[in-house]
Amino acid sequence: MSDQLWRSQTGIPIRNLWLLLVYASGLAEFESQCGAGTDDDIELADILGRLLARLVERRLRTNLSRGYQRREAVIPRVRGRVDWLQTLSRQHLQRGRLACRFEELSFDTPRNRLVRCALIAIAGRVRNRTVAAECRRLGEDLGRLGIAASRPTRQEMSADTIGSHQSEDRFMISVAQLVFEMLLPNETHGDMKLPRLKRDEFTLRKIFEKAVAGFYRHHLRRSDGWRVRVQNYQSWQLEPGGSDDERLLPGMVPDIVLDRRQERRIVIDTKFTSVLTKGIADKDRLKSANIYQIYAYLHSQRGRGPLCDKAEGVLLYPAIDRDVDETFNIQGHRIRFVTVDLALKPSEILGRLRSIAQDVQ
Repeated sequence: MSDQLWRSQTGIPIRNLWLLLVYASGLAEFESQCGAGTDDDIELADILGRLLARLVERRLRTNLSRGYQRREAVIPRVRGRVDWLQTLSRQHLQRGRLACRFEELSFDTPRNRLVRCALIAIAGRVRNRTVAAECRRLGEDLGRLGIAASRPTRQEMSADTIGSHQSEDRFMISVAQLVFEMLLPNETHGDMKLPRLKRDEFTLRKIFEKAVAGFYRHHLRRSDGWRVRVQNYQSWQLEPGGSDDERLLPGMVPDIVLDRRQERRIVIDTKFTSVLTKGIADKDRLKSANIYQIYAYLHSQRGRGPLCDKAEGVLLYPAIDRDVDETFNIQGHRIRFVTVDLALKPSEILGRLRSIAQDVQ
């Protein structure tokens, strides 16, 4: 692993972007398969481009998957079902041909189209010319196999079922989806205009949030009594006599809620910023807005059962220059302010995240 650290615009040190991407994209089960060679990259697009190229190259060597696709064609012999309306109305029969509808085994499946589109998209965004050229070459290779460069719809992807034996395809598709989901910046015209560094910060914040959620989804198992919910909406408990328009109130959507049987609830909110700010007389203080937010998540749900009444809160930040782990008991709720040092080794980062579920009592 490289000892180089990259700091984001706000000074957050990151040593292993791949580790975050693994959990952000739901690829934790594949972590051991390809984590090498990315730790010293400082560009998110380069990491994804290199990883996607490696996966596609491997799938091409081991026989890219195919699937049956519906086709319509005017051909000289019967194949599948004959479309007699088109055949007769267009006088194909007089020319010795038939309009047929049939299924054909093809590489042009929704999953392969998604991968080709991801290769094209990432090739225009990476800075490393070698990686960009490799992505373009692989995109052209897929094109020569008859795979269209049209991004499939969600309906098409949901219909393209991936079998339990197709783990390589699941891996490749997850990375391709991450290319689009992470909204990696490019220089084309669009509705959103942000300075490059700020765009990187926005992307990293999303990755950090998704990585923490992905970690708990992967490691906290139902067999041990855990239930993990991500971006779960919480409603306000409105009493009679006030306004009935709840839409005027801000929404409450904690990043992660961990429940263990009917014994514990841990509400986690991630913040990709410094845990401390300067207060009066230049003294370090916890950020008041974050405290109010986690307090609202907890206290607004009281009276809805034992889990809600004794729910614990965690505000999780990346460490900047110092480690913080402070706990306060506020009106029956234990609230922990904790940092995770993204400059540490992967095992230490994961150990810190695991301790949040283990240590809060």
